[in-house]
Formats: sequence, structure tokens, C-alpha cells
Amino acid sequence: MKRSQREENVVFGLDIGTRSVVGTVGYMMDDKFYVVAQRIKAHETRAMLDGQIHDIGKVSSTIRTIKQELETETGIELTEVCIAAAGRVLRTVQASYEEEYEEEKNITEEDIYNIESKAVERAYNEFLNDEKRDEKFFLVGYTVKHYYMNGYKIVNLEGHTVEKVALDLIATFLPQDVVDGLYRACERAGLTVANLTLEPIAAIRVAIPESYRMLNLALIDVGAGTSDICVTDEGTIIAYGMIPEAGDHLTETIAQKCLVDFNTADQIKIDASHMETVTYYDIMGLEKKISNKDVQEMLKPQVEAMADHVTEMIKQLNGDSPVQAVFVVGGGGRIPGYTEAIARRMDIVDERVALRGEEVMKNVVFPQDDGIEHDSLIVTPIGICLSYYAESNNFVFVSFNGQQTKIYDNGRLAIVDAAMQAAFPNEDLFPKRGKELSFTVNGEKRTVRGTPGEAAVIRLNGKPADIHSRIRKGDIIEVDPSTTGDPGKAQIQSLAEYVSKFNVNVNGKNVSVSRFATVDGKPQTSLYDIRQGDEIKVLDYDTAQQIAQLLDIELTEDSVIYVNNEKATPDTPVYENFKVEFKSADEMIMDAYADLPDAEEVAEQIEEGTYEEEGAEETEEAAATPEPASATAATADSYASLYADEEEDEEEEEYVAPKRPAGGVRPPGAGFAKQEIARPMHVTVNNQPIILNGKSEYVFVDVFDYIDFDLSKPQGAIVTLLNGSSPDYMQKLNANDKIEVYWQK
Repeated sequence: MKRSQREENVVFGLDIGTRSVVGTVGYMMDDKFYVVAQRIKAHETRAMLDGQIHDIGKVSSTIRTIKQELETETGIELTEVCIAAAGRVLRTVQASYEEEYEEEKNITEEDIYNIESKAVERAYNEFLNDEKRDEKFFLVGYTVKHYYMNGYKIVNLEGHTVEKVALDLIATFLPQDVVDGLYRACERAGLTVANLTLEPIAAIRVAIPESYRMLNLALIDVGAGTSDICVTDEGTIIAYGMIPEAGDHLTETIAQKCLVDFNTADQIKIDASHMETVTYYDIMGLEKKISNKDVQEMLKPQVEAMADHVTEMIKQLNGDSPVQAVFVVGGGGRIPGYTEAIARRMDIVDERVALRGEEVMKNVVFPQDDGIEHDSLIVTPIGICLSYYAESNNFVFVSFNGQQTKIYDNGRLAIVDAAMQAAFPNEDLFPKRGKELSFTVNGEKRTVRGTPGEAAVIRLNGKPADIHSRIRKGDIIEVDPSTTGDPGKAQIQSLAEYVSKFNVNVNGKNVSVSRFATVDGKPQTSLYDIRQGDEIKVLDYDTAQQIAQLLDIELTEDSVIYVNNEKATPDTPVYENFKVEFKSADEMIMDAYADLPDAEEVAEQIEEGTYEEEGAEETEEAAATPEPASATAATADSYASLYADEEEDEEEEEYVAPKRPAGGVRPPGAGFAKQEIARPMHVTVNNQPIILNGKSEYVFVDVFDYIDFDLSKPQGAIVTLLNGSSPDYMQKLNANDKIEVYWQK
């Protein structure tokens, strides 16, 4: 009767390779692994290619045969098995990610995890897009090659205050089809998978002791279809990789050169490694002989190419730098000249690239006369068994938002790993900013970022948790997605161009006013909420109507507007230092009489005989043309008759002079028209002589009547100079003044 595997406390390991399957039964005691029995069996057909099971039935049959032979030899019923996924099936993807913050930010551990997760997600999506596959992959691990802070490389971002961060990483994924194929092949042979590791990890467990992993080393497992690579540094495995070249490629070269089938070529390769001359028969049935030196010469180009490609991959995985030493395991690595070629390309001495075999298995005890050569071929099978004691690697199920999710458990599982495997969007774990508001101001692009939302609410087995919380088989994870913040918002009044003000003179007072803004060609107020895609123009003027609205001046049909003493409309532009007047019809009438003398005062002057009409001075022209019937006397008579009744009643009651109407309007006929003598004046405007006509005196604004300068079509800010200084628009002009008027953009 067979004994139970659990009762005997033995581990059963299977190295399911492309060319053969190696089965090992053993146990750990006193820090040594004792091999009880071992079997190696080649596949009868090419049921596996490059680590991928193509014929589950045939691979399962080979596993069952090894299982039965080991059970017969040991008397132990084998029910659980440890396996490894070939490094050649791993998919290594490089990705970069950059994040820019709205303002300087102090980087925390969670910020680093956030950008790393986004980079891994990007790597995964890029890989799926490049491969154009719908199959599922498991994240095995990732390695950050470089961090960048504000564009410069840095070792660690945590604690730094930055505006922009970035990173380059290598992520490694394991295809679900490969995993499922391995599990099904074992299950059909009556075995339950107790532990799953990766072949590079298994090999490195034996070939590179943990104490060595503080060094920057590389391990190459040269198999049949591919060469698997593993890089260590600072006590851990930092990267995995592979190249699709290995032992079978050498075999195919021999087959082509020697004209033999694949199996014969493989035997020639094996024999040439320890025999001086190899005898074989070609496909014509002819006996041939070939020396091991001829075989080496035949394979040299392929060996050199393999060394080239594997060295390039190691440097890439190691941050574009060479490693300190390289260890080689696997049958394909024993080909002469391979390790020396790697040393040359890695630019290290030959002795730092070496095959690892029996010398690294000092803590492994083999049975006597087991008939198995204890060389580099046995390193990975032993490592698979040792992984059972050192790791709990396997696929486990957890519940993620009610969905059963299968995850590769590397002993360091966290909630973020489960989220990624469950295809939960990474962006839903971290606060999301509201939509960015984009628009243009005077042709320049502007953006206003949205506000950040709330982080995801995470519960692990009903208790609060975060993305770093460690998880185990059977855990229940619940995640409420993070929220999105408010979209970017802005009003015209928040624009720097609009905030700047300029001065204008309104009804005799200096007033500070805002700029004039249009959106898509239409005027808008300062409180306008900017919308996506708006084209905003902030001009350096306001309209007369906008200034009236600012000062709560009501414009009616009877209102009259003057800009720089010229009659204007509500839409007339008003620039810095312009003069604006708003008047009603009544005020215009009042102004018409503003210069007439006061009636009461005139009456008194007439009575006293001292009245003289203002502006009635005689000139040479006036003297030549005598006035008809003294205007002064006529006017005096008019005023005398105006107050005749009051004079008659003077004795009865005190005289009260008539009051001036509100606003200073005098009664009709209460004054005289002012006689002005027109005098021409010579000035220079923009270096051109100009003659001003029609007035006795001229002010600066009169110049605009004589030059071609359209104020209704502004072309920038208006610049005015009088003899080199900025004038008031009502400033008096003198003969030969030098004036400049132009637009400044």
C-alpha cells in the first residue's frame, strides 16, 4: 500500500520543458534538500513549443508516466505537484508615464504607487494593442528603470516637491492560456497544483544564493526554444526577460548544415560537447563524421548572434547598463564559446560569466547512482521544489466587487493588484479631476483645470482599507469608485487682461473702467461664465454705453453723447484718457444759455448806467461797419421795459428781482450773442503742416477734424502727444505746436 505524500512530507516538482519533462521527489531537512528520486522523459512529439503546451493530452500522458514511475520507486502516492511557467512565455513590456501637477506637490508613497500603476496599465494596454489579442494576462511583476523629477533622473521621488514626475518601467505579464494549459495537463494526470513559480525564479533560487542578490547580477537559463533572463539588484529580482533564441536554434543550424533530421542534429550537438569526433547518418543514409571543432565553427555565427541579443536584453532590463556578473544554466548554455562571447559584449572579464551546475547545489543531496548528471540542466527542477518551501506562489481567488477574480499570488498581493486583474479602471481608484476648460484669449490658448474629486472608498472583509492593503486567498474586496471633481470654471472678470483697468474722463470726473470683452464676436459682461471653446477678445477700450452702465447713467432716446467733444453713439469706442459727456435734452438747452449774463445783474447795471455788453469790443472790422441803432441801447430798453411794472410798485412794496430758472437758463432776450473773430492757426500734425480755420481759439481735439484718423475703427491704443507730452483733449493750442496722433498695437 502506497504511503500518503502529506504523511511523508515530500514535495513533487515538475519541470515541464519544451524538449522534456523532469520530475523530482524530495524533502527539506536541516537546511538541506534531499532528492529521493528523479525521472527525465522526453516528449514523444513536439507537444510543446516555446514553453506553450500545444497538445495537452500528450503532455499529460508524459506527466502521468513520470508520476507512476516515481510512485513505484518511492512507494508514495503523489497527489500534489509544484510547477513553473517558462520564462519564455512571459511578456515583458516597456512603458513610460508622465504626470504634471497644477501646482508644486510633495510626493508621497501613494503618489508613487499611483503613477506606477498607471504606467503598468499603459504597458498592459499597449501590449494588447500591439499584439492585437483578446486573451487575458496576469501581472507577474514590474521594475522601475528610472524616475524623473521635473525632467531630471532621480533615484527616489518620495518627499520631493515637484511640478512634474515621470518614470520608465518594465512590466512582466503571464498569459492565462499558458497557465490554464499547465494546470489542465497536471489535472488530467491526477495532480493538484500546490505551487506555481516562474522558471527564472526557480533557477535563480539555486544558481544565485540570496546573499549574492545584493549584487547586480544576471541569470540566463538557455532552454530549447528561448533564453530566459533574470536580473537581481539590492537583494531582489528587479526584471525578467527573454530572447527567442536557444538550443533548438543551434540544433536547426546543424540539421541544415549536416542534412539530418532534428533529432539527429540534436544528438550531434550533445555528442560534440564531450566527444572529439561524432559519427552520424544523413537523410541519404550515408555515414558521416564531423569533429567537435567543425561543429563549433558551424555554430559560431549563431552563438555570436545569441550572445549579442541576450547581452542587449540584459542591459535593457538593467537600465541600459551592464551587470557585474552573469550566470548561465540550462543545456543550451553549455555550447563552447557562448559565455566568452557574452563577456566580451558585456565588457567584463571572462571569469565573470560562468556556467552554474553541481558547484551551486552544495545543499542538495542526491541519491547514489541515480544515473542523472548533476549539471546545469538540473538547476531549474531543483529550484522548483525549493520554491515550495520559500514561497506560497500560486493562483488564488478573491472576491472583487462580487466577482470571483483569479490572481497570481507572489506573496505580496495588494488590493491594487486585484483591481488590475479584475479590470477595474485604475483611474477609479484615485481622485479624478473635473474636465478641463479650454478657450482662447486674444488668440492664445488658455486652460482652467477642474477640481480633484474624492478617492475611492475601499473595504477589505468589511473593514476600511487602502490600495496597499495586503490580501489573501478568499478575501472579500469592495471598492466604491473615486469621484470626479467639478469641471474647470472661469468668468471674464478673472482674466488678467480684463482685470487691468484704464482711466477716462466722464462728465468732468476721472473714472477707472474695465476693458471691453467679446466672446465669439459678441460683447459680454465681466460676469460671463466662459464656456468650452470660447474665443475671447479683451480690447483696450469700452463703448460709451458700457461706461454709462458702469456709472448707472440711464441712456434714453433724448440722451446726447459726446466723445472728445464730438457727438457720438452708444457704440463709439472710448480709449484711455478719452473725455466722455452724457447729457439730456434739458441739459443741452441749459448749456445753450450758460454764457448769457444774469438778468437781475443786467437790470441793475442798466439802471446804474454801467452796463456794457460782453464781447462787444470794437475791432478794426467792426469800426468800419457802424452798428444800426445802438444794440446796447436797444438791449437796455428791453430790460427797462421788462422790469417797468416792478419799478412802479417800488414805493408800495420791496422789489424782488426775478429769479434765474433752475440750471441757469435765462429768459429769452436776456443776453447777447458773443461775437467771435475767426483766426487761422498753423500747427504740425504727424510732421505735416495743417491750417486750422473757423475759430478764434482751438483745442487739441479740433485736430481730428483735419486729419484722416477714424476713431470708430480702433487699431490698438491711441497715442496723442502735444510738443512731446500727453495733452488733455481740451487743452488750448498755440501757433506752431507740434502734434502726434497714432495707433499703438
